[in-house]
Amino acid sequence: MAHLSSRTYHDPLHGAITLDAADPTEELLIQLIDTPAFQRLRRIRQLGPASLTFHGAEGSRFTHSLGVMYVARLVFDRLAKRYPVLLPHRTVALCAALLHDVGHGPFSHTCEEIFHGNHEHWTQRILQEAPEVGDLLTEASPTLVDEIVSVYRKQYPLPMVSQMVTSQLDCDRLDYLMRDSYFTGASYGKIDLDRILLALDYDPQSQQLVVGRKGLAAIEHYLVVRYFMYVQVYNHSKNIAAGWLLERIMHRARQQLALGDLNADLTLTAWLTKPNADLTLKEYLSADDSVFLYHVQRWCESADGILKDLCTRYRDRNLFKAKNISQYSQPERDRLLQCAQASLIEKELDPDYYVGLQFATTRGYTLYQRGIQLQTEAGSLTEISELSRLVQTLIQPLERSWIVYPREIESDLLSATE
Repeated sequence: MAHLSSRTYHDPLHGAITLDAADPTEELLIQLIDTPAFQRLRRIRQLGPASLTFHGAEGSRFTHSLGVMYVARLVFDRLAKRYPVLLPHRTVALCAALLHDVGHGPFSHTCEEIFHGNHEHWTQRILQEAPEVGDLLTEASPTLVDEIVSVYRKQYPLPMVSQMVTSQLDCDRLDYLMRDSYFTGASYGKIDLDRILLALDYDPQSQQLVVGRKGLAAIEHYLVVRYFMYVQVYNHSKNIAAGWLLERIMHRARQQLALGDLNADLTLTAWLTKPNADLTLKEYLSADDSVFLYHVQRWCESADGILKDLCTRYRDRNLFKAKNISQYSQPERDRLLQCAQASLIEKELDPDYYVGLQFATTRGYTLYQRGIQLQTEAGSLTEISELSRLVQTLIQPLERSWIVYPREIESDLLSATE
């Protein structure tokens, strides 16, 4: 491994993130950051199309991934000072934190919904198949790739490492809640990172990441923040509408491509014609937000009227409306959908592309990855919901439904709900 100079990344959230090249693990992190696969994350927005709703939401998966690595280093190094037995796991923990999102596709989670992909699957493929990444990891340790993959699969022999990267209280969530709150201007999304870091501890007997009894309030606050961010930001009605519009654009593009009536490059042609899991690694990594948005821009001049209109609406932010219909029964929702379809037909708009139902379920807390374990005064471990009535409330799912439609039929739809 060639020796590098130290590197400082000036992060708007965490300040200066400095990696010391004299430390072999941090030198490896610098080299991983410089790979094309990781640099690609600069071209993928953290919140997909959410910038159409929150104009400051321009942050990338690159900045988020650096932030997760930074938070993981804070957590790990603090605990390793108290428990030196953890030190041999530092390289695995920090590399896993840095690379956890390297497999994201265009528009982040919106891409997964449209193309039925899984970024964790692609992250593992990149580690195993991309020489630029895999060779660096293997040079550092012949077993490092397999160890990082085992972290993502929750099979790493030291549970604490997997919990740091993927659990109900992990460094990924800590960074994205702070970062997304900052960039969207959602003040209710702020968490107290310092208090949470002080609350985290390591239990040598179970080898788990746990929370000290005095940290209960800080964790309750974190879970409430996460709940509100999902309800008010991630599942905002405009985000729902923008994501649905993108899905309809790609669906129409796929149909036009099959008819031979679509201009698309080799990358997007592969995405439109193959199941996501069947893409080659090159085809997958060649796609990013800029590639997709370039095509949306081109299709604004499409000879196909529907594709042209949908792309123009997206480009110009003439988004569809998304009306919350969660309070209605399923028969009533179906009736509203039928009314909207009839209204669209009268206006000579294809119901298949101009109206639809969307659903989302939000849980403030689940027992995913053993839940969050609290140390009791007696020294035993207890799952947090057994001690917190607030967390018990957050376990209850919030199911929400929307009908997505263009402004042209809003009056008709409002009349149908009266």
